[in-house]
Amino acid sequence: MQPSAPPFDERLTAPRSWWFIAFGVGIACALMLLPLGTLPLLGGLVGGTAATAVVVSSYGSVRIRVVAGALIAGDARIPLSALGEPELLDAEEARAWRSHKADARAFMLLRSYVPTAVRVEVTDPSDPTPYVYLSTRDPQGLAAALTAVRAA
Repeated sequence: MQPSAPPFDERLTAPRSWWFIAFGVGIACALMLLPLGTLPLLGGLVGGTAATAVVVSSYGSVRIRVVAGALIAGDARIPLSALGEPELLDAEEARAWRSHKADARAFMLLRSYVPTAVRVEVTDPSDPTPYVYLSTRDPQGLAAALTAVRAA
């Protein structure tokens, strides 16, 4: 029997503009090596672009999943039994929770290029984390998955 697809699975990929910036860094590296000749120039272009592309790819590879009774956000695995009701945050409210409303004890998986988010209270009394803040492009889908899996 084939396992069913997770109710929610999102990868917070970096915006397209960041890939153009990675190429721009490669050009800058090439220009720095221009006085040394053509071969170093090409090495700077390839090496600078590749190194920056690796950084952009790794930063944009974080995933949020709801599967097997747990919320998996980046490296964190939180049982759904330890979470309260999800709160949808629009762009303005998400910005507030990323800045002046933020609690230093909270688990925050945020990406500034993703404007919306979900905030979920941690109800486990033995956990000092007050809430989980997750940047997501689909806050309704994440909240629905959290609610559906907890209800099942």
